[in-house]
Amino acid sequence: QKACKKRAAELHDEILFKQPEGTDLGDCPICLLPLPVDSAYTIMSCCSKNICKGCTLANTMREYQESLEYKCPFCRKPAPTSEAASGANVMKRIEANDPAAMSQMGICCQRKGDYAGAHKYWAKAAELGHAEAHYNLSVMYSEGYGVGVGRGKKKEWYHLEQAAIGGNLKARYTLGIREGWCSNHNSERANKHLIIAANQGH
Repeated sequence: QKACKKRAAELHDEILFKQPEGTDLGDCPICLLPLPVDSAYTIMSCCSKNICKGCTLANTMREYQESLEYKCPFCRKPAPTSEAASGANVMKRIEANDPAAMSQMGICCQRKGDYAGAHKYWAKAAELGHAEAHYNLSVMYSEGYGVGVGRGKKKEWYHLEQAAIGGNLKARYTLGIREGWCSNHNSERANKHLIIAANQGH
């Protein structure tokens, strides 16, 4: 039994410390260049696509010069004219089982102080493999937002690791800090995490 647990831990670490090809942000679906890690992109409510600022600007300039109605650079649907319309778009994407839309709705709930709602949407998105949702859940369990302080350390760590495996840069850096200074004081594991984060552009 000890040998099985040891091998399971080794396999887990092989997955955890594998260098991702990029980040969980992926590429801009228009120019196909990797999205920057400094949030220089726009999330479209109509299709849940992350569009880089360059493609967004190019589309806006073209429509302005040709006096065209503003539409999504990717799916070409008309842009929502109100917050309510934008929210309706997100709900349509959620009904279509879109984890990115669920994650965005979780953020909206959190901003309103609705932590139960945030947890609901992030948990569903995480089940579908959304790395950012995993990271947000780890923060909830760390800070006790809506889940109670000190009640979810194992869940916090689980979601941090799942987010890091999925390419989330914030989760990877946090693991490096936690492993090295805050929790385990394991410099070898901490350095592995921080090297991966640096290679991802941190």
